[in-house]
Amino acid sequence: MLTRGPVHEAFAETVTFDPEAGIVVPKAPPAAIEEVPPDQRPEGANVEWIPGYWAWDDERTDFLWVSGIWRALPPGRQWVPGYWGEAGQGFQWASGYWADAQAVEVEYLPEPPATVEAGPNIAAPSADQIWIPGCWVRYQGRYAWRPGYWAAAQADWVWTPCHYIWARRGYVFVPGYWDYSIARRGVLFAPVYFDAGVYARQGFYYSPSIVIDLGVFAEHLFLRPRYSHYYFGDYYAASYYDAGYYAPYSFYAGGYGYDPIYAHRRWEHRRDRDWERRMETDYRHRRDHEDARPPRTLAAQTQLITRGARPGTTVPRIAVPLAQVTKSTDSPTRFRPVPTEERQLFGQRGREVRSFREERQKLETRTVDTPDTPAGQPPKAFEPPRVRLPRSPIVAKPAPERDKQWAPPEAPRAPTPDPKVEPRPRKARAKSDSPRSEPKVKTDAPAPESPKGKSNEEPEGESKGKGRR
Repeated sequence: MLTRGPVHEAFAETVTFDPEAGIVVPKAPPAAIEEVPPDQRPEGANVEWIPGYWAWDDERTDFLWVSGIWRALPPGRQWVPGYWGEAGQGFQWASGYWADAQAVEVEYLPEPPATVEAGPNIAAPSADQIWIPGCWVRYQGRYAWRPGYWAAAQADWVWTPCHYIWARRGYVFVPGYWDYSIARRGVLFAPVYFDAGVYARQGFYYSPSIVIDLGVFAEHLFLRPRYSHYYFGDYYAASYYDAGYYAPYSFYAGGYGYDPIYAHRRWEHRRDRDWERRMETDYRHRRDHEDARPPRTLAAQTQLITRGARPGTTVPRIAVPLAQVTKSTDSPTRFRPVPTEERQLFGQRGREVRSFREERQKLETRTVDTPDTPAGQPPKAFEPPRVRLPRSPIVAKPAPERDKQWAPPEAPRAPTPDPKVEPRPRKARAKSDSPRSEPKVKTDAPAPESPKGKSNEEPEGESKGKGRR
């Protein structure tokens, strides 16, 4: 049982400015583990079980299991799970994403140009605003830059801005959407490293029982854009920075992407002028002092607790048994038992998700047919391929009228795309491209090189077209 590792993609979706093709690993993932949901679940009509999946651990050169999660589904979204597909001499990961629940088809677009996001070019209208980064969008048959803008923040909601997901057939545009704050998203379970002889036994099944304290999103969170995942726990050594694990404060500053979780937390601490500096100081302290880092496994955490912390320090409790969480009166989440029949239905949901994942993989690995252009005629304008996918088995239900707290705010109004911004081809980041020292905290000071154009506004994502994903 690990107290560090990748965060389930459906629990927190990363936003990378220049998304790259998925990682390629040298061996095939094992068959999915038979996973049985725990016998306790959070209360709520919109809470679903989302099954786990295999993720690559490059330190072990092997796969580890990202346990399934209880998730309060983002309003108006449906989950499209990721998958491993054959690629040359290895296997390549295509990330999952939260698609529009009303979408009936997915459009695979050419690679977006290099981002020109450079931060705010005007001061915030008020302290209650957050900066939402710019993004390339399809506009009048081509890519056009939609500038970043300021928008009102919401206390219990996190805005995930528009971004792209790489797929075998092209890039998928994900419009911006409101998601619940971390404390309201559900239950995250510990990832597990299995010996092959364990999960290969006939009749083996696994039911997650160790809960990750959501405080890791405030204290021990990292982003790894090359792997399209958040990571939590001990990734503080300098070698991890060189391997592409970035602390939230440096992720945006380094130009890699935007962390909606960190942006929301920064807004929550907007009256505290030293908050960001403390985040940086804490990170550097743990980088330079191994004894200040959190334990890496449940066994190591238990040993530290038994032995006792050094005077003046506390032992981080990254992982806690589910039985302890459900009995706690301090937890903001209220639990209820899962009846046997409902548990069986959730188990069936796992099989439905696997079937949906396989269908996505088949559709995205098909060859795209390009019609021949008759001699003497100009080539036809490029039409991105569109594919109809079956509806995901994980779809958010409309918020009940009596539960206004679960109904999302109105989407912020984004600027109209600016066709005058010239697109530039992207340059792939290599390890040698990483800065030799970590970026400093990037404040919301005006950045004159950022494109201007906050004029006519529209709900984010509408320039892309409705009814697609």
